Amino acid sequence: MFIRNEPFKLFIKLYPITTIILAVDLFIYLLFLITGTWHVAPEFALRMFVFSAGSNDAILNQGAWWQLVTPIFLHIHFSHILFNAFSLFIFGPALEVMLGKWRYATAFLATGIIANIAALFLEPVGFSHYGASGALFGLLGIYIFLVIFKRESISRQDQTVVFVIVLISLISSFIGADIDVMGHLIGFLSGLILAPLFFFNRTE
Repeated sequence: MFIRNEPFKLFIKLYPITTIILAVDLFIYLLFLITGTWHVAPEFALRMFVFSAGSNDAILNQGAWWQLVTPIFLHIHFSHILFNAFSLFIFGPALEVMLGKWRYATAFLATGIIANIAALFLEPVGFSHYGASGALFGLLGIYIFLVIFKRESISRQDQTVVFVIVLISLISSFIGADIDVMGHLIGFLSGLILAPLFFFNRTE
């Protein structure tokens, strides 16, 4: 379930939404790498970051409501993009197959946006954030729903994998530096709570 050994072209064909999300994340990261890290156009990189990052002050006082969405696709550090892209690469495909591409895309965006909304109202005005972690924790929340309420859809071995990954991820959220703990928790809970809607009347 979580072992990815498909050829590149087959992966794209089987998991188009996961592929698109990964491509967008990598494109934006590389754009920052080229313009910012290599100092090709640092002012452009700075403007793009200010435009895309989730800034509570910009949302509340400047009407930058798009920043409830854009941070989901924004990564500027290699370790950040590596961890989030690898997590999506491993855990995204199985859910895309189980939910179908449009429900899966909705689940990813909805949990990410809910996590960003939580940051808007639960964090200080000066708080800012970026990254797909809220949406990824949303996917983990959906997996926990499957483990608890739809065990027939996931093998016992994979259930163990899910529990271990979720436990490690939640613990690391509290001990790591510069981590949006609230975004992780709200993303996870939103996936767990909304999962029945995503699977409602899903027979394929």
